[in-house]
Amino acid sequence: MVDFDFEPALLQRQQTFHAVAEQMMRPISRQYDEHEHARPRQFEEQMWNAARMLGGVRGHVGEHQPQAGTELKSVLNCLVTEELCWGDAGLFLSIPGPGLGGAAVMAAGTPEQKERFLRRFREGEPKWSAMAITEPGCGSDSAAITTRARREGDFWVINGTKIFCTSGQLAVEQSEGFVVVWATLDPALGRAAIKPFVVEHHTPGMSVLRVENKMGIRASNTTALVFEDCRVPLDNLLGSPEIKPAGGFKDVMATFDATRPVVAAMAIGVGRAALDFLGQFLSQQGITIRYGLSRQRLSALEREFMDMEVQLKAARLLAWRAAWLVDRSRRNNLEASMAKAKAGAAVTRITQKAVELMGPLGYSRQYLVEKWMRDAKITDIFEGTQQINLLIVARRILGYGSRELS
Repeated sequence: MVDFDFEPALLQRQQTFHAVAEQMMRPISRQYDEHEHARPRQFEEQMWNAARMLGGVRGHVGEHQPQAGTELKSVLNCLVTEELCWGDAGLFLSIPGPGLGGAAVMAAGTPEQKERFLRRFREGEPKWSAMAITEPGCGSDSAAITTRARREGDFWVINGTKIFCTSGQLAVEQSEGFVVVWATLDPALGRAAIKPFVVEHHTPGMSVLRVENKMGIRASNTTALVFEDCRVPLDNLLGSPEIKPAGGFKDVMATFDATRPVVAAMAIGVGRAALDFLGQFLSQQGITIRYGLSRQRLSALEREFMDMEVQLKAARLLAWRAAWLVDRSRRNNLEASMAKAKAGAAVTRITQKAVELMGPLGYSRQYLVEKWMRDAKITDIFEGTQQINLLIVARRILGYGSRELS
């Protein structure tokens, strides 16, 4: 039975991270939105230290894992993510930790590789990892990857270009960082030949092509990377080098199944920020949302506000459900895509509606509402677009494969 009646200790941690979001993130939110490529170094240090003590920040692998709610680790991660993204989604993505690269190691690596690559996040200076999968000619269709890895003696040699790598520059240039690069061993074999490779920081042949200028989550470091005869040891290929019919593509999907509930939680945090602010704004204007009345007796504004609340709560429950299945080591492919699709669409609409209902003040830079609208959109795009996730949902419900429903 699914149970989201959280114990007091877990709720206390949620409140702790809400205080972090309110006191540490909101005050600098506009500053790092306007200065996109400036690094919030003091914030990074503070959050790294918090992560080491508390765990649960961007998938941090800490020495002091929380005792409360450990059986709901992924659900807890969603709770923490929502609170921190209520503070600022871009700053959340700038927090040091394993991130998406660490999720790929967990999904595809052997026990020895998980220990080797993730132990560095337990102590020392702030560290980042990144995942490089999207290419200039390959977005949602990850099976069309052209970045090539070929074996030469005791090394894999990687050539190709990757774009939109979250924390890519930090993972390349900072000590102990790494990038998980998805490349094909044989383009003629399609999905089956796709494999993940850990490329450690400062590896010759891996370089930063550019740092992207973005519409939203501007505090996040988003990078294009180039791999030119980049040589990595044989045992840096995660898992087995054997090419099987199911292929390494299943590891791509396993990574996203684990992280899509967290991306949904990111969206929910941004949407809740906008909805909370809108509620306060309306109250200051003397407008009260009257609950308990039939829809026919409500104003159009009240109906809009309540519908926004309903959509946000529905998305949150879907995200928790998908994370709960991860905590039970159960397949969540359908639920993860449902959560991601619902949250991205709902929060895009919620933030746009918040701007609309506030009128010119919502569109101005006087408040953060317009920023939340810009931040929200990426949650409907990265780690699988709205269309791709709906396609996955349709395939799972109807029992079709990719060849039958594309």
